[in-house]
Amino acid sequence: MKNVREYLKECVEAETPKFIRVLKAVPADQAGYRPHPRSTSAGDLVWLLASELHDACELVDRGEVNFASRPAPAVPEAIAAYERNAQELARRLAALDDAKWNSKARFLVDGKVAWEAPLGDMLFGFLFDAIHHRGQLSTYLRPMGAKVPSIYGPSADDPGM
Repeated sequence: MKNVREYLKECVEAETPKFIRVLKAVPADQAGYRPHPRSTSAGDLVWLLASELHDACELVDRGEVNFASRPAPAVPEAIAAYERNAQELARRLAALDDAKWNSKARFLVDGKVAWEAPLGDMLFGFLFDAIHHRGQLSTYLRPMGAKVPSIYGPSADDPGM
């Protein structure tokens, strides 16, 4: 029987290729696309997903991260950062022990604690937030003229087989 820490590791391993399919579907020339003026742009969402993995690595390493919004690079560079950060997070999760998993973690915004929880809970929170933003980004694809890849099953554009 696997424990929750092992389950997170399996979830991250299973979700990473799905994230990469969605990110690679974003047309590089459509980074500025947003369905509404208050919506986050496609390029900023790609960068948010890449940055969130970097922040998760920092959480594992230091037990806290100070969120800082950074300007998004071009879509291909953001995707490359996502892929690097995904590899780094997988490496850290493989080495994570129960003591570290249960240790306190802090998420800071502008130097102030916005969220404090056990590291494992926060890492699941990061995964759920990323899945949410991946779904948001996937709804942008067709209006941008791109095809929606299979995520959990077939899409109208990808049979997923």
